[in-house]
Amino acid sequence: MTIITDEHCTGYARAGHPERPQRIASTVGLLKKQTELELTWLAPTSASDEQILRAHSPEMLARLETPEDFDGDTPFFENISTLACASGAAALGALKLAREGETVFSLMRPPGHHATREKSMGFCYLNNIAVAVLEAAATGSRRVAVFDFDVHHGNGTEDILLNQPGMEFFSVHQHPAYPNSGAANRGRNCFNYPVAPSASRETYRGALVHALGDLKHFRPDLVAVSAGFDAYERDPLADGPLLAEDFHWLGAELRALKVPFFSLLEGGYSRDLPELIFAYLKGVEGK
Repeated sequence: MTIITDEHCTGYARAGHPERPQRIASTVGLLKKQTELELTWLAPTSASDEQILRAHSPEMLARLETPEDFDGDTPFFENISTLACASGAAALGALKLAREGETVFSLMRPPGHHATREKSMGFCYLNNIAVAVLEAAATGSRRVAVFDFDVHHGNGTEDILLNQPGMEFFSVHQHPAYPNSGAANRGRNCFNYPVAPSASRETYRGALVHALGDLKHFRPDLVAVSAGFDAYERDPLADGPLLAEDFHWLGAELRALKVPFFSLLEGGYSRDLPELIFAYLKGVEGK
């Protein structure tokens, strides 16, 4: 398995903000200490404007350089354009490795799935998974699925991929919750599986099973995974019921698809994030 990460991606934070990229450094530390998985480490390379602009408007890309907060959740940082583009580049690197038959996880900040075509929001500046799957479609993939198991709806990915030919989007998330979208399916290709905040672990797992079944029916030749770990029972930003073993199960289910896939880190704000990612990666590797 290959892990794509960059120590510079932890170089932004605002006091009191729940998005603390230092959790990436903690995850790197755990993964480098463990002995169960054989890991290869790579840094992201680069993403061209052409690749980014398949997912975003030129105005949005330029806006990353304007020193003003994007919204109350999404602050401006001096180097945020560079960091956001590095996350997009990591997604493109993950795509390339998946096509070569490797298992790969992009362990980067900032995340991406809330960023729409025109707007950075929800801790997300560019939509990394949309950049990657639109690149895949432009370079030969005919049936691409995005599976998003972050506890918050991937509104940005849905916005960008809505009715895109050859693509289907499957999102399992808590609703109502930020960003207050994803209550129903949209268009011809965006399928939502909302779960109530009071739902049991069994109910949440049932929604994941339903979504994975629909994804299999689509028969994709490539799967891109928005891997959010904030449906965890002790995550401070939601009311999810999942445990580490559920993320291990998700990794194993994705492996069982026998389709090239890659995973990008989205949410996850508990202190246990390193252990949750490790459990998922062991599932992906059949450990």
